[in-house]
Amino acid sequence: MTKDKDREQRAGTDQLTGTDKRKDMDKRKDMDKRREIDQRTDTDTDTETQPHVGCAIDADGRITFDLPPGSPDAHQLLLRLRPKKGQPEKTVHVLDFEPAGERRCAVLDERPVLAEGRWDVYLLREPGAERQRPRAGLRDLRALVDGHRRRRPSPLAVRIPYVTKDGHLAVRAWLRTAHAEAERVDVTRRSITVSASLHGASLHEGAVVSLRLRGTGAVAHTVEPLTEDDGRTFSFTVDYAELAAGTPSGAGVWDVSVRPAADAPAVRVGRLLDDLADRKAIVVYPTAEAGGVALRPYYTVDNDLSVEVSATS
Repeated sequence: MTKDKDREQRAGTDQLTGTDKRKDMDKRKDMDKRREIDQRTDTDTDTETQPHVGCAIDADGRITFDLPPGSPDAHQLLLRLRPKKGQPEKTVHVLDFEPAGERRCAVLDERPVLAEGRWDVYLLREPGAERQRPRAGLRDLRALVDGHRRRRPSPLAVRIPYVTKDGHLAVRAWLRTAHAEAERVDVTRRSITVSASLHGASLHEGAVVSLRLRGTGAVAHTVEPLTEDDGRTFSFTVDYAELAAGTPSGAGVWDVSVRPAADAPAVRVGRLLDDLADRKAIVVYPTAEAGGVALRPYYTVDNDLSVEVSATS
């Protein structure tokens, strides 16, 4: 009897110990959850306390950066050309803030022309001080919406303020000798038809649209464009079956350009002249099948037009 009682007591003790372990685990889970909530709250607070900078851009590319009332003291705004991976920083522009009623503004005029790339925006409390990355405030881009309707001289300088993936303000800039703006792209199951306008150059006899297979340099598919009397408006159609047959490995990317004259350099076809800094994930065209492969026109990270050829799923 005594042994049986001892077993019962030990069993009871083991059961209580297991219950205590479960309670301890529950407490730890609760503490972990509280820590996660505290961390999220701290992050949200940091985001809310970061200064916000808004901006407005006019049709000529003049950007007015706006620091609202109640923002921390900042005497200057710095624009830094984002360097390529592994490369040092090379180019910056510094603008002074000036009073504008209760607000403060810094103006980036049409000159100097920004080099092509992505320009990050920073605040400086004083000249030479540590940089502070502001969050993006309101952006007035209405002047850019119909930018493709204006004829642009050479060199073509384009600026579009945008919000980065982490919510900061930046400016996307393009600087090109000439540019062909894709104003309309019609996609069918058999072909793609593009209507475009040339800026910074004129169309002449011998003009041709060229699709070059990326990574090969020499492989090209050419199409004769239909041109208008104004010397800058043109359209062309690319047959999917012909493009599929011209893709040696059955997979690749064809970059679309126009050569305005027989001896002229190629000009990339793309869409730069509106308010979208990154079209790739926003403007998505359907995929078609031809010649046993899938073909899809798309905009690259630089907003240039290309056609992707891939294996069918």
